[in-house]
This record gives sequence, structure tokens and C-alpha cells, in this order.
Amino acid sequence: MDAAVFREPRKRATPVAGGEIAGLEFGPTDRPIDIVFVHANGFNAQTYRTLLSPLAAGLRILAIDQRGHGETTLPANPEGRRSWRDLRDDLIGLLDALDGPPVVLAGHSMGGTVGLLAAAERPERVKGLVLLDPVVMPWLAMLYAKAPWTSGRMWRRMPMVQAALRRRAVFDSRETAFAAYKGRGAFKTWPETMLADYVAGGFVERPEGVVELACAPAWEASNYAAQAHDPWRAVRQAKAPVRILKAEKHSTFRAGDGFARRGRDVRIETVPGTSHFLPMERPDVVRDALFDMATR
Repeated sequence: MDAAVFREPRKRATPVAGGEIAGLEFGPTDRPIDIVFVHANGFNAQTYRTLLSPLAAGLRILAIDQRGHGETTLPANPEGRRSWRDLRDDLIGLLDALDGPPVVLAGHSMGGTVGLLAAAERPERVKGLVLLDPVVMPWLAMLYAKAPWTSGRMWRRMPMVQAALRRRAVFDSRETAFAAYKGRGAFKTWPETMLADYVAGGFVERPEGVVELACAPAWEASNYAAQAHDPWRAVRQAKAPVRILKAEKHSTFRAGDGFARRGRDVRIETVPGTSHFLPMERPDVVRDALFDMATR
């Protein structure tokens, strides 16, 4: 196996309007970026290190920290947000800044949806999409979220929003945070290596010696509540092939087969035995999908 697999990813910062998008770059530097990978709400680029590293023998991959996450410096004010268009525009800015041919956009959960929204606006910059249990509501629910008379109050009452707002943000150390998360809640099915990477990239050190979540609970909650974007329109506008890997249990992709019929080339596949955290549970399936899309 190529030695590139065992190298640590390189840190990279890309200037965009309003600040910089931080990221981790995997693979050879003598080729253009093949894949841009976008994380889920509350996560960070480093969370997916063990997923992406084995692909680095032959592909160059950039995993980014979205606004309000990781080391990205873009402002993250949750007040008044109604959609993920700000995240979409950040990704568009990144795509515009990259040299080279069109890339594969891949992402988990919110990251997959943001990738689709960006691909609709920059079809010439995207050769394919791999969406890992993206967040797509049924069409009627999406229409309600977009309606001008909905202010987001209903969404802010959602259990996921309330749980995010109650999330503990400060720990004595990363080791303490890891111990608190291990085998519990959303992290129950995660390999320890991926949990350790999430903790490593998801906390910032404070002067008083403690660590704090890089993604503030209020920002995470606003991402759950801000649903006035339109992935149904985006899939119709996207020109690149789209592959959706859907979780078998607790999936956030709730659009059904009608969503695929909206697009030009959309394939939906349910991955048996997986939950919403399918990149952690079946990284082999995800790697195969990424490699196939990048090399087609």
C-alpha cells in the first residue's frame, strides 16, 4: 500500500468572502483536488480522517470545516437564520477558489445537502456527488419551511434543536470529553478512532485550561432549525450524477423515490444495518462509493 495512506493530512486554509475555510488535505500534492468532503452538523473535517485516509494512495481529498465548526474563521451568528444558504455560499466560494478540473462533492448529513445546494449553483465545478444520508425533508414539509410566514419558531421547538441547546460545551480536557461520549448516545456505534478524531478536531482550548466545543450549541441548534432551503430544486438543477447512500434506520433522507425522479441521474441505495452514522458504521461502503465516483 502506498505510503501516502499513512501520512497525516495537511492543514489548509482557503480565503473566501468573510474569512477562511479551514480544511485537511489528503493524498498527493502533484494532482488536482479529486474530492471535497463536507461534514455533518456539529462535526468537523478531522472526524472523517480514518474514512478518507485510505483513499489518499491515489486521490487528493480536501475535507473542510464548515462555518461555525472546527478551525474555520467565518462568523457564525445563529440569530435570524432560516436556511443553509450561507453554508452553500461558503462552499461555492471554496469551489471558485480551487484550481483544476471539476471535483466530486461528498458529504454526510447536512454536509451532503449543502454539497447538493452548491452543485446546483456551480454545475460546471462538480463532476459528481456522493451524499451520505443527506437531510432532505418530504416536499410538503420543505414547502412549509420555506413559507414567508414561518419564522422558524416551530423548528426551534424540535427535540433535536432543544437537545443541541442543552449540550455540554465545556470539559476539563479532551480526554474528559472522550470518556463522556464513549459508547453513549449518538456515539454508541462509532469506532474509538473516529470518536477520538471528532474530539481532537471539535474542541478549542481556552486560556483557563479547559476545552470548549468549536461548534457552539446555539449554532448547532440553528442548523437543525434553519430549513428554508430547497434540495428538491437543487437536485433538479444539478447536472452531475448523484449517488445517495441512505441509512436503514433513523435516516434523515425522507424524500422517497420521487426525489430521484426530479434529477437527471440520481441513484438511491439503502445501506443495510446502518443508522444515520453510516460513514462510521460502514466506511468500506462509503470509500467504494467515493472511489467509484472520483474515477468514473
